Amino acid sequence: MNTVVQGNPAGQQPPGDVVAEGLQPFLHDVCTTLYAPSLVLSRPAGDIAGGADGFFHGDRRLLSVLSVRAEGVPVLSVSNTLAAADRTAFRSVLRGIGEHTADPAVTLHRVRTVEPGVLREELEIANAGVREIRLEVVVGAASDLVSMNDVKSGRRSDPLPAGVDDGALVWREDGIAVRLHASSGSPRIDADAGELRFEVALAARESWRTTLECTVTDDEPLRFPAVARDAVPWSPAGLRSADHRMDHFFARSVGDLERLLLSDPEHPEDQFLAAGSPWFLTLFGRDSLWAARMLLPLGSDLAAGTLRTLARRQGTTTDARTDEQPGKILHEVRREGQRLNEGASLPPVYYGTVDATPLWVILLHDAWRWGMDPEQVRDLLPHAEAALEWLATYGDADGDGLLEYIDVSGLGLANQGWKDSGDSIRWRDGRLAEAPISLCEVQAYGYEAAMGGAALLRAFGRPGAERWEAWADRLKRRFRESFWVEDETGRYPAVALDAAKRPVDSVTSGFGHLLGTGLLDEEESALLAARLAGPELNSGFGLRTLSTESTGFNPFGYHIGSIWPHDTAIAVHGLVRAGFPAEAASLADGLVAASAAFDGRLPELFAGHGSAADSVPAPYPASCRPQAWSAASAVALLTAALGLEADVPAGTLRVSPGAADGIGPLRLTGLRVGGAPLAVEVDTTGRVRVEAPDTLMVHGAWAASSK
Repeated sequence: MNTVVQGNPAGQQPPGDVVAEGLQPFLHDVCTTLYAPSLVLSRPAGDIAGGADGFFHGDRRLLSVLSVRAEGVPVLSVSNTLAAADRTAFRSVLRGIGEHTADPAVTLHRVRTVEPGVLREELEIANAGVREIRLEVVVGAASDLVSMNDVKSGRRSDPLPAGVDDGALVWREDGIAVRLHASSGSPRIDADAGELRFEVALAARESWRTTLECTVTDDEPLRFPAVARDAVPWSPAGLRSADHRMDHFFARSVGDLERLLLSDPEHPEDQFLAAGSPWFLTLFGRDSLWAARMLLPLGSDLAAGTLRTLARRQGTTTDARTDEQPGKILHEVRREGQRLNEGASLPPVYYGTVDATPLWVILLHDAWRWGMDPEQVRDLLPHAEAALEWLATYGDADGDGLLEYIDVSGLGLANQGWKDSGDSIRWRDGRLAEAPISLCEVQAYGYEAAMGGAALLRAFGRPGAERWEAWADRLKRRFRESFWVEDETGRYPAVALDAAKRPVDSVTSGFGHLLGTGLLDEEESALLAARLAGPELNSGFGLRTLSTESTGFNPFGYHIGSIWPHDTAIAVHGLVRAGFPAEAASLADGLVAASAAFDGRLPELFAGHGSAADSVPAPYPASCRPQAWSAASAVALLTAALGLEADVPAGTLRVSPGAADGIGPLRLTGLRVGGAPLAVEVDTTGRVRVEAPDTLMVHGAWAASSK
């Protein structure tokens, strides 16, 4: 392979990535500004300059280059500030011009804002010196209009030829037109070079300003449109606590989540969370469901929109190419098909996931308990029944009482749980497991879905509750018979069963997904709580996906040693539900510490070296950031720490802040339960005060009615 440097026409800064063609570009040093379905990835100094950098909209790269330089003058970055998810500011110094002392005199300030289909860049050059300056400001731009999939795959592309139209640079291809113009300054436009050139003369204490605006028109409608700023499906939420890292993590996460929202074009009032930036800015069954579940304390509207959006696309037929099956919940939806580096080729609508279907039922059950409108729940029960039927038929294709998966087409994902990379399910000695594979955590999801589904059917007077309770009981029995293995430390569940029904004996973070689901008894839960708290898995910054004692352990392995925030948050939630608040608090503290290293914006995953090796966690270089379920983890950690459990149909709300040691005093506002406001306050003595609707009986705290 030839090593190539991708686009840096301005010559101002190093390119975004030096990468062998065909390798996924790294993201750890990009600056992300987003308003889904649009986003900008740039260098920390502000330029879009190669690699994965670009202005994207609807999975297409509209700008592959956007640079600002001063002809013949070095421009050196000094800072960037993420003011909000959709707004970033960059400040640079122009060296050697206008200076009369050693102090810088001339600065460039760039303020970037993103709206759906629109990028604006406000430029200001300020002369703080004592003499007049003259310079030529050059804006360089290029467009390749390649797909996000091509960018992710590291495929090289040539820039499209630019044209000039009414004072703007314009690029066109396949029904898409991109337009870049300046609001003022009368630039000289060079289409061949892709440049806007401004002649700037500034007296002492003067400033020059213009605004660049890039817009797009596209003949093909978006798969999933943006959500208006005033249509966010939760109330403004706020946290004030003794741990300012947690406050920052929470605020940054909620802000990112607002800008990750997308809507269903069939019913625009229904919203869901795109999985993450940049690769997954679309509907993902598993990711959207988990994020909505973690955010239930902010209200049930997001859950309802997510459930309905996925229900409209629930499988109705059997198709080996797309992996669609009756009752199945989809994996992802794209503008076009994908070619993955592992050899897979996924169609635009793909159903290759084993866990989205039970997670859909679980979310419906939990949203009902948090107060989702009963009639909305009732309307979705036929979809829940279809999902449960999928568990018992297609999910358990061999009829052994356990859920398994296999890529029938040979073109889809080899692994179809959340750890869906090709090397994720392996034996302790490093060998890969052979499909069909039964994952340990999927059995827990199946059990929880069957029990939750039974509760819904019984509550709404529909038949079948006893059948699904019996099905869940059989699954629990089969899990206990098939998954448990033993090493020198003691008993534990294998990560999976392979094609021969042999327990694949790796020790993994999957333990956390089993806790609190009802699948385990108290003794089994205690064994797993101890494992999760031990140094093999607990890195000090969260849970490693694979034990350090496994042959295949790699701290930079996508699913074989790295740390995923949502994975840790799920374990924290499970530990609290199972009665292990101390172990939960330890994992939560580690994740909060990690969040500070990423300025409150936790990535999709990061490296699993741990706090014993590094004072701050190392990034996983290709990790998405922000990621919906990583951001939602901030809410999940608080929910677990406070022991919040709602059962609106039963008229109760429980608060048990057993894992909240060290975060009080605390006040959390903007929550909702049963459609009404909810706030929780913990004072320095640990006393809890809850402001809740007077229709609920609050257990575990002093309650104040919020009417």
